[in-house]
Amino acid sequence: MKKLLASAAALALLGSAAQAEIKVGILHSLSGTMAISETTLKDTMLMLIEQQNAKGGLLGEQLVPVVVDPASDWPLFAEKARELLTVADVDVMFGCWTSVSRKSVLPVIEELNGLLFYPVQYEGEESSKNVFYTGAAPNQQAIPATDYFLEELGVEKFALLGTDYVYPRTTNNILESYLISKGVAPEDIFVNYTPFGHSDWSKIVADVVALGADGRKVGVISTINGDANIGFYKELAAAGVSADDIPVVAFSVGEEELSGLDTTNLVGHLAAWNYFQSADTPENEAFIEAWHAFAGPERVTNDPMEAHYIGFNMWVNAVEAAGTTDVDAVRAAMYGQEFPNLTGGTSVMLPNHHLAKPVLIGEIRDDGQFDIISQTAEVDGDAWTDFLPESAVLTSDWPGLGCGMYNTKTETCVQIQSNY
Repeated sequence: MKKLLASAAALALLGSAAQAEIKVGILHSLSGTMAISETTLKDTMLMLIEQQNAKGGLLGEQLVPVVVDPASDWPLFAEKARELLTVADVDVMFGCWTSVSRKSVLPVIEELNGLLFYPVQYEGEESSKNVFYTGAAPNQQAIPATDYFLEELGVEKFALLGTDYVYPRTTNNILESYLISKGVAPEDIFVNYTPFGHSDWSKIVADVVALGADGRKVGVISTINGDANIGFYKELAAAGVSADDIPVVAFSVGEEELSGLDTTNLVGHLAAWNYFQSADTPENEAFIEAWHAFAGPERVTNDPMEAHYIGFNMWVNAVEAAGTTDVDAVRAAMYGQEFPNLTGGTSVMLPNHHLAKPVLIGEIRDDGQFDIISQTAEVDGDAWTDFLPESAVLTSDWPGLGCGMYNTKTETCVQIQSNY
């Protein structure tokens, strides 16, 4: 009976959405290991849609959200994306967190010419004409964070700890190459991967501590995702490891994840993002005020929320410029779109479907917020890294070359995306 009621509710939702002209698909996990991060992004989209409707909607129509739950199940992301495009007939989708979920969706939206705004930092090495990547590429997060370890903290030995899927493996592949180019010996780089939801961190933390047995400074670069972070940081504290001993810089831990942790023993550890709630700007103050009014005063903001904020508003402006929600017309209108970010600058959509955005490094405070200790001007997102030989010759230019993988040596367009 519960299944029948759930199915009926889903059909009713899709049916009501089908009556509206402009439908926005929201493709985020509301259950499973990634719900800790993705539920907030669903709520963010509902707030943004409500705000736009309060302004009169878009092209004279109200926006209707169509929410689905892929449940942290990567193949289910593809099924739900197809459902959104073929049953609900959405005009655009905002969603995914992990790269494996995005890559599951990619063949579907390319086949059906859907449009996805992807709001989370990722490994790069991709540029699809059907995706706008509003999170950070490696040169907007991983590389600057590594430079901070090398130049500011004097880290000499590196532990690259990640969840076992596309984003951590590709990012760490890039970082290994980058560290070696900076003179770090391969034997001074420890790499380890664990499954989603991993909970027993005792041996891994012991191995990281042992890495510094020779007295040289060790740093952890963390691409651990989801609720596995809770166990990792608890084990660090249990082992008596402080940020002064072995600093950790995380790429998937923000205010939302810290809100569920006792941060007493995390003070001083770092995260690299393009936004922190503690950014002191009028734009951010207004955003936080609106979020608290919508979701409650206890709710925090974070980087992927800002990415959805920027991406959604750029999409709205592109639709207005195109005078239609047609994907091809909106895509053409997206190039060069500018929108104020929440940290005091302006984000720009580049021809490679990535944003120009600033890089921030924050230090964890005991209240679960971050002190911003480093901030750059806007950095252009790079779809293809310069630190892997096979990627260094590639460029992406959709309006100019009509290609996301253009080989500058052979002067040919490679049509098949890299498959990790």
